[in-house]
Order: sequence, then C-alpha cells, then structure tokens
Amino acid sequence: MSDFDVIGHGWRRSTHCNANGTCVEVAVLSPSGLVGARDATYGDHSPVLTFGRAEWSGFIDRLKEGAFDLPR
Repeated sequence: MSDFDVIGHGWRRSTHCNANGTCVEVAVLSPSGLVGARDATYGDHSPVLTFGRAEWSGFIDRLKEGAFDLPR
C-alpha cells in the first residue's frame, strides 16, 4: 500500500457494471497522473493497485485493441 490517501478521489466505474457492484473502480490519485484501481465491492476498504501514467495508458490501449478479450 502506498503512503498517500486513496479516499475521496472521485472513483469512477463503468456504466456496464452490475447493480451488485461487481466491477473495478479507477481514480487519478496524484497530480503526476498516478492511477489507482480497486474492487468496487469493498469500496474504501479495498486494496488499491497503482499505475504510472504510461503504464495505465498502455493498458487502456491494449484494451481498445482487444488484447484481453475472451475467446467466443
């Protein structure tokens, strides 16, 4: 866990999330662009994974390319 406060950073979740909260939330945690991701089920009690701006951007690019799509 990092040494910065992760509560109250405007956590967002996809509009595709289930009503029971089974999804991931993301937030920008610092002015330098550090991004946090957490399990929405646990909210403020969830562990937070952190990513630098370049790491997060690369991840989003791969998502858009379909790199993580499950086979049909």
